[in-house]
Amino acid sequence: MLFKETGLGGVYLIETKPAQDQRGYFARVFCREEFEKLGLESEYAQNSISYNRQKGTLRGMHYQVESAAEVKLVQCVRGSIFDVIVDLRPESETYCGWYGVELSADNNSLLYVPEGFAHGFQTLSDHTTVYYMISRAYAPEYARGVRWNDPAFGIKWPLTDPVISEKDRQLPDYRR
Repeated sequence: MLFKETGLGGVYLIETKPAQDQRGYFARVFCREEFEKLGLESEYAQNSISYNRQKGTLRGMHYQVESAAEVKLVQCVRGSIFDVIVDLRPESETYCGWYGVELSADNNSLLYVPEGFAHGFQTLSDHTTVYYMISRAYAPEYARGVRWNDPAFGIKWPLTDPVISEKDRQLPDYRR
């Protein structure tokens, strides 16, 4: 695995190194020892999966606060997504900055999302599946979100007419 810094403190794009032969490939996507060497979260309490029928589906921007703040390790295992995070740590030099990257079943990359970031994605193909490793169990009372097109962040989504839930559509603008 190759850990690439993204410009947002503590966020890494992780590229896998698949071993390929005539059968296909094998790739390591998590190694506790390698994560610990970098001081990254290496204990995950929950694994989740998101299936998305339609290209353009947008989920986000979600995060957890206080004692439920979570680290996420995100991978697209079918199709492709534009994965986005926003730095909501007021003390950070990149506060309110965002990072977006294409994750796909073809590139096998993962995004390491530390505590203090809102996360969301938009599908770039039909029938997309996203796999998450999450450091804490979901706690609905600590769940928060901000609007996907909040001008405070200026995220440049690849598709302009998203398929979005009513709940996500009604998320508030972020207040600094």
